[in-house]
Amino acid sequence: MHKLLPTLLLLLVTFATRAQQKVIPLYPGAAPGSEKWTWSETESDKNMYHSNAIFNISKPTLTVYLPDSSRAPTGMAVIVCPGGGFHSLSIMQEGYGVVKWLQSKGITAFLLKYRLMHIRGSDPYQQENEDRTRKAADTERAQVAEMAIADGRQALSYVRAHAADYGIDPNRIGIIGFSAGGVISLATAYDATVENRPDFVGFVYGGVTPAMLQAPVPADAPPLFIAAASDDQYDLQFLAVKVYTKWVTAKRVAEMHIYARGGHGFGLRKQNLPSDGWTERFLEFLAQQGLLKH
Repeated sequence: MHKLLPTLLLLLVTFATRAQQKVIPLYPGAAPGSEKWTWSETESDKNMYHSNAIFNISKPTLTVYLPDSSRAPTGMAVIVCPGGGFHSLSIMQEGYGVVKWLQSKGITAFLLKYRLMHIRGSDPYQQENEDRTRKAADTERAQVAEMAIADGRQALSYVRAHAADYGIDPNRIGIIGFSAGGVISLATAYDATVENRPDFVGFVYGGVTPAMLQAPVPADAPPLFIAAASDDQYDLQFLAVKVYTKWVTAKRVAEMHIYARGGHGFGLRKQNLPSDGWTERFLEFLAQQGLLKH
């Protein structure tokens, strides 16, 4: 029984921390384009991987995680976009773990729960597997991805407009995305306005849309940090190289780390591999750009 105690304590701390956070609806009413969505957001580990996932998000939100009281606030903010194939959010290692790490570094974190495809049953991973062969799924996913990108832009606009409320420098607001969340983070660098342009982008084993691969890199594209693994099960390391090449060819700032091992979805999961250190490389990158100030 004593072996379960550390796990139980971690769960209690996690739930207590989440209960204290402020949740902000991204839109004053129904989100544009999904006004008729009626399904309810669900968080569960009752799935084929027994891993906590959030699915059926129809009302996108931001959850605010202020810096730890033990650390001096840096004045920087990061919007966090977990992955999950636009079917779910891989919320533990790409969500809660990431915001807790940022808090510990004196950074204000905003967890983005963006719109997702409708899950008809109770297991988003099972439906994601089934959708690989369902003809209409690609079209649905593309439509939802555009909504999720809109949610990312709306999140950046909100944080910048309310920067003073959270003690944030409006010129040091960025976004980081994992896998499908990387589609969102990278997309916000394109067609940005003064209100929703990210000051930096984190692209961790991220995906892209065909339009993003074809479009030229914006003249004011923000600094870009890229991380992936050579043994990524979905071959996203090749997309990472393409995005990096586009950025540096356009004379914009980019840094890329491709690890020999790590697989897809490593996030904050410790594997005792060099890929575990991507978080420190990310902070070093931000400091080098003058964005992270202690």
